[in-house]
Amino acid sequence: MSDRMKNILEWVYCIVIAVIIAILIKYFVGTPTIVKQTSMYPTLEQNDRLILNRLSRTFKKMPKRGEIITFEAPSNNQEGLKIEDLQNPVAKYENEPSNWFSKFTYHVLEIGKESYIKRVIALPGEHVELKDGKVYINGEMLNETYLSDDVITNPSGILQDFIVPENTVFAMGDNREGSKDCRAFGCIPLDRIESTVVLRFWPLNKFGKVD
Repeated sequence: MSDRMKNILEWVYCIVIAVIIAILIKYFVGTPTIVKQTSMYPTLEQNDRLILNRLSRTFKKMPKRGEIITFEAPSNNQEGLKIEDLQNPVAKYENEPSNWFSKFTYHVLEIGKESYIKRVIALPGEHVELKDGKVYINGEMLNETYLSDDVITNPSGILQDFIVPENTVFAMGDNREGSKDCRAFGCIPLDRIESTVVLRFWPLNKFGKVD
């Protein structure tokens, strides 16, 4: 084998290894992302750049109340929950890829995958009530200091008085009137939560931790 061919192969090996490492870091450790919608306004605005922590998914750690998470969009995100779902108000995921290649491109490379970004409001086993424009957890009003003063929390689906199922979370956008979230499609299973938001790095005047 000529020296030139050896050099080419070495470069190919380096590129392949670098790509594999980048994919592993993106899936298991963390990745940047761009906010595309207004459902978390005013906390997050369109085109904000964020760093996401994916170690929580890697170690299957339940997020805390108040944390901002990203999760795979449910398959019932358009139709919403039905009356018979109220005893088990969990978002549906019925469009799972059928073979290993499509699963890899969808879940790992995230090609064709839609994700939502929302704030965790309630945890497994908690009693949630949406009434009088406020959120009540186990009978006590939730103090949501991150919301604008004029925000009113109304049910946007059939969920307004329920228990959060085990291994799921109830999440909503801070822009309650402009957010399609768990009120419509149900609570999010832990294994569909992709990451938590670590910090915002763009725009520079808002650089830092996101609360």
